[in-house]
Amino acid sequence: MFGYVQIRKPELKIKDYEVYHAFYCGMCERLGTRYGVPGRITLTYDMTFLIILLSSVYDVKCRHGKRHCIVHPAKKHNILYNKITDYCADVNILLSYCHCLDDKADDASLKGSAGVLLYKKSAKKAAGKYKRQAYAIKQSLARLSCIEKENNQDILKAADCFGRLLAEIFIYKEDTFKIYLGDMGYYLGRYIYIMDAYDDLQEDINKGRYNPFKTVYKDTGFKKNVYEMLLNEISMACGAFEQLPCLDYIDILRNILYAGVWNHYDYICAKEKEDLK
Repeated sequence: MFGYVQIRKPELKIKDYEVYHAFYCGMCERLGTRYGVPGRITLTYDMTFLIILLSSVYDVKCRHGKRHCIVHPAKKHNILYNKITDYCADVNILLSYCHCLDDKADDASLKGSAGVLLYKKSAKKAAGKYKRQAYAIKQSLARLSCIEKENNQDILKAADCFGRLLAEIFIYKEDTFKIYLGDMGYYLGRYIYIMDAYDDLQEDINKGRYNPFKTVYKDTGFKKNVYEMLLNEISMACGAFEQLPCLDYIDILRNILYAGVWNHYDYICAKEKEDLK
């Protein structure tokens, strides 16, 4: 994913931040254990959110530990992890591999080519374990690639692809919670895609890359329309979330969904104001 699903730290209690950080470090630890240093490179805030969400929905107990961190080796850090962490680590490798394939195909990127070689074996192993999710990722990205090649300017059609992808990842089990988890993943995925398109707009214009906002960004009310699209998608995601039986970590989850997801939007708006000075 893209790093848009994160906490708003100033509004989070210290004890909740420590739990969140322990989950984040736990994800890093499990990526390293399962996939080595290349696995750690794929660490994202988005997957940390999914770990906390699914751990809360399914009331999965965590293992606690203390580990030295590669980035901050002087002091041991608290870590929390469980079977959900391992699931998210495997899915994250799948996503990273597909992202590298996309980079390699689109830009003949050396980084993408290296990533394909680096993650191919691990991704194949993860795909064998999670066939439904792997198939959804492959199909959704293939549909998105077709939309991009056709230069289709329908932002919601493009966002739908990533929404469907994330819906399947959020569905951890085929059970009574899958409807709400699927809806939540779908609308959050659409939100992420729209936010990413808005975030990358100027760079995509400069580099001649596909972006469905390129034909409308000069229209009157463009920024307002983007905000309303984002608000609609995240509202639907939050509506599905509130139907889930989350008790543990509820303050962390709500902090992310109602505040943290807007961090980057606020940053974009602030940067635009600064550029106008």
